[in-house]
Amino acid sequence: MAQKVWFAGARARGEGQNKVNRIRELFDAAGFGALVERDDLVAVKLHFGERGGDAHIRPPLVRQVVDKVRERGGKPFLTDTATLYSGSRGNAVDHVWTAAGHGFDLAVVGAPVIMADGLRGTNVSTVEINKKHFKRVSIASDIVSADCLIGLAHFKGHMQAGFGGAMKNLAMGCAPPAGKRDQHGSRALTGDNCAACGACEEACPEKAIRVVGKRSQVDKSRCSGCGECMTVCPNGNIEFDWETEAGPFGERLVEYACGSILNKRKKVGFINFLLSISPECDCVPWSDSPIVPDIGMLASTDPVALDKASYDLVNMQAGLPNSALKTSHSPGQDKFKDIWPRIDGSVQFRHAERIGLGTADYKLVEL
Repeated sequence: MAQKVWFAGARARGEGQNKVNRIRELFDAAGFGALVERDDLVAVKLHFGERGGDAHIRPPLVRQVVDKVRERGGKPFLTDTATLYSGSRGNAVDHVWTAAGHGFDLAVVGAPVIMADGLRGTNVSTVEINKKHFKRVSIASDIVSADCLIGLAHFKGHMQAGFGGAMKNLAMGCAPPAGKRDQHGSRALTGDNCAACGACEEACPEKAIRVVGKRSQVDKSRCSGCGECMTVCPNGNIEFDWETEAGPFGERLVEYACGSILNKRKKVGFINFLLSISPECDCVPWSDSPIVPDIGMLASTDPVALDKASYDLVNMQAGLPNSALKTSHSPGQDKFKDIWPRIDGSVQFRHAERIGLGTADYKLVEL
């Protein structure tokens, strides 16, 4: 049965059509008010952006969701988890400072920022899911403890998943570092085009890479597969075993997404922001030019239907010049496959349906 996905376009021709009002309309149209009961502790799950990036969801837009939750008598808090890689969000103190620097302050968003996995990413609960790759998964304890969850995702590309939306926001975003490590699984491989610059060695959070002589070497027993080395290598010398790992990675990701909301399946809602659609995740400390024009915002209680509608809408657009797109500029061509040709993002949809996370069959309802 097709699930409804509510859509508000990015165009505005008057005050009533601005994004602030459209988010409030989406919240109501998608029935999110019914998810929140008085005194519910409501996790508003989002990505605050890595320091240096600017494509993350804007705080004034997040404020609208917070206000709608408070109107229902809920007690919202903004939340995320510690990163696996080094950067500006590896512990709760750095993470909160990064969030504040990007405008996620109590006075702006109307809700406190609470890291769901604690000070050092060790506040963890085990959730039994009994799926293909995992019998049990590690989820941040404050995500499990929350009464309700509203997921806000910036829809964009991703170098290991192909794309990142509501499902990835649940999977990676609700997992502590140990859970992120479970999902990644793959290990870095170095080629013959090494400049011996040391960028990968310096960036590796696990100290798994060393430059020996004129090339880098990976200690696979230490590598967590986070991919940070790949983002900093100036010569594109570092790859992953995409042929064998890309599919399983997508499957592991959606199994973690399932585990993150298993105890609150009737009290979850999701909004995808198809704005500043960048080729890479907001985890990198920069934001590349958007690959397509701004599209709008979508909402649903089904994260699979929501991501599939978002994926299709992006691919329906004409690609922007001077972006990361190589050849797939025409409407209908797969923009994410163009950017990450070795990744089949549709793995997420297929496996999510198999494990009962949701359905890729959707009906788009425009406001």
